[in-house]
Amino acid sequence: MSKIMIVFQNPDDILSFVQRVDKYPYNMNIRYGKYVVNAKSLLGLMNVGLHRVMELNVYEEKCEELQKDIEEFIAA
Repeated sequence: MSKIMIVFQNPDDILSFVQRVDKYPYNMNIRYGKYVVNAKSLLGLMNVGLHRVMELNVYEEKCEELQKDIEEFIAA
């Protein structure tokens, strides 16, 4: 499992993120505090909110291509 910290600044970021991760066959979820949502769920991510550093869990060891694809959302 790979863990990546991400953050969304606006609703368009969430839409772009979901479109990018949807093309990968990996199981993924986003964790923020006690909340866990499917990383491919637009509605779920909209409910979690913006401007929060969240943990993306990718249930695949080799996901370098995914990391490159979503690098603009990775929290600094």
